[in-house]
Amino acid sequence: MSEMGREWGSGLVPVVSAALARVEAVAADWVLEFSCYCLCRHFVEECGAEFRRWTDVALAVSNGFSKVTAHQKKMVYLCQLLIRIAKGKRLECHFENDKRISPLESALSFWTLLEREESKLDTRHEEIRRLIQIQVVAVYMEKGYYKEAGEVLERLFTDSESHKPLRMKLATIVKSKDPYVPLLQSFSYNLLLSKVKSYVELFLKENETNFLLQVATKQVESKGGEVTVLQSKTMNVKEERENNSETKQRPCSKERYRASSVQRLKDLQNVEERGGDLPGGRRRQPWTSEEDKKLKSGVRQFGVGNWTKILIHGDFNNRTSVMLKDRWRTLCKIK
Repeated sequence: MSEMGREWGSGLVPVVSAALARVEAVAADWVLEFSCYCLCRHFVEECGAEFRRWTDVALAVSNGFSKVTAHQKKMVYLCQLLIRIAKGKRLECHFENDKRISPLESALSFWTLLEREESKLDTRHEEIRRLIQIQVVAVYMEKGYYKEAGEVLERLFTDSESHKPLRMKLATIVKSKDPYVPLLQSFSYNLLLSKVKSYVELFLKENETNFLLQVATKQVESKGGEVTVLQSKTMNVKEERENNSETKQRPCSKERYRASSVQRLKDLQNVEERGGDLPGGRRRQPWTSEEDKKLKSGVRQFGVGNWTKILIHGDFNNRTSVMLKDRWRTLCKIK
């Protein structure tokens, strides 16, 4: 037997293999971080072709792990969520063995897993959960699959009292076979995409120190290449979208965004707590003199145009900020 053969026989190979496995594990973690980062970036920027390309990469990498560490879980869950959200309206796509499960219903399970990985849940998390639930039903309604919409409704909601009002409201909508009711239009698929993008943008900001991204950037710069750094490009996506639409509307500040989120959640809670029509529903509710007084008081306190603040601080019954604005215009005409 050769010297090399005797060394291998003495246990050198297992030692080398173990060391190499550790190296491969570290490298795989870097690749997962980078692929997740790229997938998120292309989801936010709505680059369909690139998103599909990095979907294949992210799936290949994540499926290659025999065991997912706590550090990797959030990235894997987020990738799986985005892939399903992107296919949300394509009922012919299946991600589960149970073919009844739609892409959005499957996405909801990964959103639940993501929530478990968060140290603290805020209104954004609850709002996205409710939007996914509503859109799971809405997609079936839009396709004309009313029977399936009723079946998924039974799977989505438990018998808990907190779920009952919204479940009953959606059940009524399914029976009406009308996919264009105000509830489904107010909490639309586009709104869901917008909220998920805002969540992803926070993730990108928290992970902008991606190792492979930094190394690749330095490599390109060392060769004299001009680099439009991916981090800065991605971090400015939201600002660019706002600047491009500046002629149409003013960019939202963080305070206004939070107020908007609170309002959306308040609307959903109105449905769950009272079980009545969602604000903006078809049944018009006459304005009372007491509500007019509250509206005038709110305008004096916060000023014309701050309808969301007025709505949040005033005890209005089943009203939206748009309703407040329209009522104020009516009052001004009466004067």
